[in-house]
Amino acid sequence: MARILTGIQSTGAPHLGNLLGAIRPAIDLAHQDDNESFLFIADMHSLTQIKGGSDLRDNTYAVAAAWLAFGLDTQRSVFYRQSDVAEVTELAWYLNCFFPYQRLTLAHSFKDKSDRLEDVNSGLFSYPMLMAADILLYDADYVPVGKDQLQHLEMTRDVASRFNHKMGETFVVPKEMVRQETQLIPGVDGEKMSKSKGNTINIFDAPNALKKHINKNIITDATPLEDPKEPTGSVVWQLYQLVASAADADAMAEKLRAGGYGWGHAKKDLLDALVDGFAQERDDFNRWMSDKAMLDAELAKGAERAREIAQPVLQRVRTKIGF
Repeated sequence: MARILTGIQSTGAPHLGNLLGAIRPAIDLAHQDDNESFLFIADMHSLTQIKGGSDLRDNTYAVAAAWLAFGLDTQRSVFYRQSDVAEVTELAWYLNCFFPYQRLTLAHSFKDKSDRLEDVNSGLFSYPMLMAADILLYDADYVPVGKDQLQHLEMTRDVASRFNHKMGETFVVPKEMVRQETQLIPGVDGEKMSKSKGNTINIFDAPNALKKHINKNIITDATPLEDPKEPTGSVVWQLYQLVASAADADAMAEKLRAGGYGWGHAKKDLLDALVDGFAQERDDFNRWMSDKAMLDAELAKGAERAREIAQPVLQRVRTKIGF
């Protein structure tokens, strides 16, 4: 059985792109019988940027609620909050002591900001070693990563190999499981959906808020109602074919090409698909968010199971370094 570890950023409620491109595939992977999945909310990593306690706490709750609302089975997976497993910070310190300073200066997370060092805290600089500790602490076999995250996993493999060479076999050296970016999830402006661009769709919003957002922020051309329209270049249709059935997406395309069906009609159909298609997930998300004690209990159960794995691994390390 392969042990797979996935880290989840605690940046608030996931948007539509996160849900379709990352969360659903990760849950499908976690539910395969031949996999043992560890999924954690990386709230300690978020501290490099977020300094408001209530914001960080609320973001973490929203992420947890979203994963649970989309059907993550916590009986089959270990789902926990990073900060609930203190062993990870101890291991991160040990790894820092075995990894060259110069290699850390090459990390994208630091290098991209190295021209404005006033924005860089030491946590951001040593970020790769905390990420390595997240992985190595659980003897993970595989880590799903996007191509832009490969460097951090290479640093994890590097520090694990350095430690093993210097101190004797201790860590499982993880392999990458590269996520194939099979489709672009467009934002309301047609660019890749991203919180940094402010072009996201939050399917957990109330229907009226979703309606206002779609009508205001998806810009369409001024083609008259009766004229034919080409769907493939339209953000409305691109989004619709991601959330509707293939038959419904084809039907919208035919109506647009035939004329007599305007962008206003298409936006309404998109809204209906978002509201009705995610109604159960929205209800479940709101139920989880209304009972933070229930969320805390679910995450605490996961942390307890995670520590059962983490503590023997950390003891292996402590023994090797002489503690």
